Amino acid sequence: MNNIDARTHVRGASVYLDDIPLINGTLFGAAFGSPVAHGRVNSLDVAAAAQMPGVVRVFTYKDITGENQIGGIIPDEPLFAEQETHFCGMPLAFVVATSVDAARAAVKKIQADITPLPVITDPREAQAKGELIIPPRTFRLGDTANAWQQCAHIFEGRADTNGQEHLYIETQGAYAVPQENEVIRIYSSTQGPTAVQRAVSKALGLPMHQLDVEVTRLGGGFGGKEDQANTWAALCALAAHHLKKPVKYALHRMEDIAMTGKRHPYSSDFKIGLDADLKIIAYEVTFYQNAGAAADLSPAVLERTLFHCTNSYFIPHVTATAYSCRTHLPPNTAFRGFGGPQGMFVIEAAIAKAATALGVPASAIQQQNLHHTGDTFPYGQLAQSEAPACWQKAEELYDAAAIRQSIHDFNVANTLYKKGMAFMPVCFGISFTKTLMNQARALVHVYTDGSVSISTGAVEMGQGVNTKILQVAARAFSIPPERIRIQPTSTFRIANTSPSAASATADLNGKATWMACQAIMERLKQVAAEALQTDTAAITLQDEQVFVHGKASGWDWKKLLMAAYVKRVNLSEHAHYATPGIHFDTSREKGHPFAYHVYGAAIVEVTVDCLRGTYTIDAVKVVHDYGASMNPAIDQGQMEGGIVQGIGWMTMEEVIYDAEGRLRSNALSTYKVPDIYAVPKTIQLQALDTRQDNLAIFRSKAVGEPPLMYGIGAWFALRDAILAFHPAADIPFSAPMTPEKVLMALYSKNGTPAPHAKTVDHLAVDK
Repeated sequence: MNNIDARTHVRGASVYLDDIPLINGTLFGAAFGSPVAHGRVNSLDVAAAAQMPGVVRVFTYKDITGENQIGGIIPDEPLFAEQETHFCGMPLAFVVATSVDAARAAVKKIQADITPLPVITDPREAQAKGELIIPPRTFRLGDTANAWQQCAHIFEGRADTNGQEHLYIETQGAYAVPQENEVIRIYSSTQGPTAVQRAVSKALGLPMHQLDVEVTRLGGGFGGKEDQANTWAALCALAAHHLKKPVKYALHRMEDIAMTGKRHPYSSDFKIGLDADLKIIAYEVTFYQNAGAAADLSPAVLERTLFHCTNSYFIPHVTATAYSCRTHLPPNTAFRGFGGPQGMFVIEAAIAKAATALGVPASAIQQQNLHHTGDTFPYGQLAQSEAPACWQKAEELYDAAAIRQSIHDFNVANTLYKKGMAFMPVCFGISFTKTLMNQARALVHVYTDGSVSISTGAVEMGQGVNTKILQVAARAFSIPPERIRIQPTSTFRIANTSPSAASATADLNGKATWMACQAIMERLKQVAAEALQTDTAAITLQDEQVFVHGKASGWDWKKLLMAAYVKRVNLSEHAHYATPGIHFDTSREKGHPFAYHVYGAAIVEVTVDCLRGTYTIDAVKVVHDYGASMNPAIDQGQMEGGIVQGIGWMTMEEVIYDAEGRLRSNALSTYKVPDIYAVPKTIQLQALDTRQDNLAIFRSKAVGEPPLMYGIGAWFALRDAILAFHPAADIPFSAPMTPEKVLMALYSKNGTPAPHAKTVDHLAVDK
């Protein structure tokens, strides 16, 4: 089935926040962000701004009618700075004017007298000074303290991963429209309508039932709109509440990049021990998470890092400790993978270091330690593993031995170009790690003309969730998709929603939709059974026709609905789904937090230009555990997008803050994302043939986040190519592997350079 948004997308008819027709009298906002990352606010002069043409009012913390607080997990994030600023871009004032240009011009007239205070940008420094968001957490399995004596080889090291800008095509924004009786309707570009509702309720001091949050779709989210949409919605709603007029604020790209948090940078220390047969016996890791100035979702992101610290490997003795460190950067937030990729990079780095020291391919250690069904994760859940099956199929299908030989032959024949390859296995748990968030509701109306309306808490942001929910209803009722409409997401129709995140949206909302449809179907079957003088078990519906014991009854879908309506049978249902069997005890750090895991294995091939440090990603060849995909086309799109986004994080997307906490990579001229020339020349995807049962909707496993982790393989493939040129190269485990870092590693002076490296200049001149 095609994506139901395809037609309006390609015609430019899809409605986003900026496409909503403006109500007469709409005003426009612009925020004044702190120019200082950490400082004491002595004064804030908005008088000149207030006198600018078109300005209606300038708001500060003094105008808040509720609580100056929008923090979710931890209440540590003021909407407006008061006595102190905590990051560059922290809102100090909100200008509302009759036009966008007038609001932005007035922002430039605001004067803030701020005394700078010490700035922390390094999470290790923050941890050393006790600047923590939450107390540290530790996952343990076995006994690492006594396991080291069983190890024939022990290696230690450090690994660092940088942040990543979400760069959704549609920037952050909101449009708040006052209704009668103090009600405010908020159109928000958010993945979490209820999160916006709660944040605005707190800031304005209004009960949640007076705030309707509605979302038709997002122009991308990737986690960046899970909590960070709250600020802009609260600012617009506050102004609309005071002025009794609609207020809109859609951030300029430069504002969005500067004022919002990114993927969490991590700095980590590892220690890994192996026996003589390359079995990993013990693993210790310490994560220093750069949370930024406020908690946002950092505690939850930190937790998932711990959950995924061993990736696809069974290690009998594990100690993993994580610190969420408070710095003076914009609060970092959810990003596709939600802390899992950061944990996976470190274990892959530890394996790569051990492999180089032992003179074996990293893949030899990786394959030897893949977990099997029944093995225990460090958090206590038992694996139902597809890891060995994915690895074996990838090796056979793509002929890994031939790839290795081809790369070897190329490297022998070429001096200035070297190829490299890496395997990247993936194991990713599906569920919100906070158990209570694993619930969803669906409201289904069946109309007497045979059409169907569905409302859920799922937010469509390009991932195709609306299409999958429509497929659920079409299958449940056995009617064509054209009869079904998916309504915009609304806190009025569906309350207490979990955000569209954690790759769980289709599962949770799809199951709720299925339950609602099935409840209506049972009532319809009862109507048919009575009319056709049979029992309900004999009634089936297929292609809008009613069958009795498999034979056509002469009744169709519309006739059945009208009969039900005449008998006053309820043709609507509101269903609630909560994922069964999941639980986690944080006091013990043990439990069964995930409904299931997604597995896969990728082979990544690269070519490095050893004169310039540039490179190409030649191929990413994947065997992926889709379960039983209900929409292969949508899943393929998610796979390809996730792989490229992961490669971008690992290779070129470099977030740079200076020592004063100012963002330097603040535009697309200084922050690079993959374009058509940077994507892999080849992406091959093959589904793992599996019949294992799972808790996914129709056994179709989640595919939002897992593919991003295949991109990690690009970093290690580049490392492999560098070592082919300079076997003793100094290659810190530091991502992203930009061309600058590649070039420095190719000509690093650590150890003995490869013989041919001494003649590179001469060869280049000859060429």
